[in-house]
Amino acid sequence: MNQHHGTTADQITVGIAQIAPVWLDRTQTQAKIVDFIAEAGSLGCRLVAFGEALLPGYPFWIEHTDGARFESDVQKEIFAHYAHQGVDIEAGDLEPVCRAAREQQVAVMLGCVERPSDRGGHSLYCTLAYIDASGTIQSVHRKLVPTYEERLCWGNGDGHGLRTHPLSPFRVGGLNCWENWVPLARAALYAQGEDLHVAVWPGNLRNTVDITRFVARESRSYVISAAGLLRSADIGTQLPHADALIAAAPKTLADGGSCIAGPDGEWVVEPVVGEERLIVATLDHSRVRAARHNFDPAGHYARPDVLQLSLNRARQGTLRIPGDKSDPQRH
Repeated sequence: MNQHHGTTADQITVGIAQIAPVWLDRTQTQAKIVDFIAEAGSLGCRLVAFGEALLPGYPFWIEHTDGARFESDVQKEIFAHYAHQGVDIEAGDLEPVCRAAREQQVAVMLGCVERPSDRGGHSLYCTLAYIDASGTIQSVHRKLVPTYEERLCWGNGDGHGLRTHPLSPFRVGGLNCWENWVPLARAALYAQGEDLHVAVWPGNLRNTVDITRFVARESRSYVISAAGLLRSADIGTQLPHADALIAAAPKTLADGGSCIAGPDGEWVVEPVVGEERLIVATLDHSRVRAARHNFDPAGHYARPDVLQLSLNRARQGTLRIPGDKSDPQRH
């Protein structure tokens, strides 16, 4: 068990695992994630973040294989495999990650492709799970609106997982990819005291290079952008239609771009491109407090008498059973 907490009163050490999945293989990708949690723990990290949809992988095939063709046998067969490799949280599919977090005393922000039983068990959602250092899943946020071609394989999420969590001395929250561009989604987290924001991405510098610093400056918070990697060489030959996937894919599908910006909007860690590794940095909460002296978007610079935001946290589903305590919409 890791005994190094990477903190002073105001400081914590954090890590970004910029890695490629064993693409579309849940078991092998999860084993790789567990290894990087162990490395983060050995280096005293209190938090380690992984890219969007890393477990078991982002649906890169859609863009390169005529993904919008209706009733395509190719698209159906790839999706069937993808759904089979999806994460059923209720069934305990994240238990190896939870166990690693508990053993290493490291909180984990993990992007995964969820196959939730509360939506029938066959539709997929782009999900950001926060697991605390005790190994407990504290929030499961389903991406509000999948972006562009993602809508061909992921469903719309809801506000249930728009939550922040204590990570002394910080309060941490996160969003998936282009959700980070949505002002009201960000504002909902700011209003819950967020001062450490985790933005997860499938990868590519073009996604992270501008918005990371912008959100940090807007929120006067630290912003961690955690991105993944994928190369055509990572496409396994055992996958359905592997030959066509490999032939259609560019050499690099995701080049990383993980980075960290401070509450002044300046780089703490500049974007790291094309390199698989654990990126480690120490963050100082006193810098957040200093930056909020002249601007605090949910505090003294807010006007709730003029502008307010309403957040619906009900878990959306197709079935309600009045009086049933297991009804997910009750929570």
